[in-house]
Amino acid sequence: MPMRFLLPLFVCLCWLPAHAAPLVVGDTFPPIVAKDQFGKDFTLTTNIQFVLVAMEMACAKAANHKLAEQGAGFLEKQRAAYLMDVHTMPAVARWFAFPKMRKYPQRIMLVDSAEMLAAFPVQTNCATVLTIASTGQIRKISYWNPVSEPVDGFLR
Repeated sequence: MPMRFLLPLFVCLCWLPAHAAPLVVGDTFPPIVAKDQFGKDFTLTTNIQFVLVAMEMACAKAANHKLAEQGAGFLEKQRAAYLMDVHTMPAVARWFAFPKMRKYPQRIMLVDSAEMLAAFPVQTNCATVLTIASTGQIRKISYWNPVSEPVDGFLR
């Protein structure tokens, strides 16, 4: 194969997995491997009913504060998990941000892989809220704006 075709082929092959089809209602929730803000491993269990995913930094900061206002144990009582996308956070920012996250009473799953979250639907300024059936399938997809909306309305 001539060399001029190799670069476009390589770019296409690398682009495909990062742009997976968005998750929709009825899809099986994908496996997530992450650590929380304390460095502990996270495993999504079948008793999780809601998954909140913050992809943008401003949304994540607002969500952190709104969830902290609910107090310790709020997410566990709601059978919810909170995932925060940190794959684009520079190393210097992590050095300061990660220790600050330890002050929050809620467990924050720090997802450090673009591929792991590539299929999650996104809406600007909002956290994606997925309602998960006991079978592991997505029952509902909604969006929560933590700046202007209470969280408890999305966890029902």
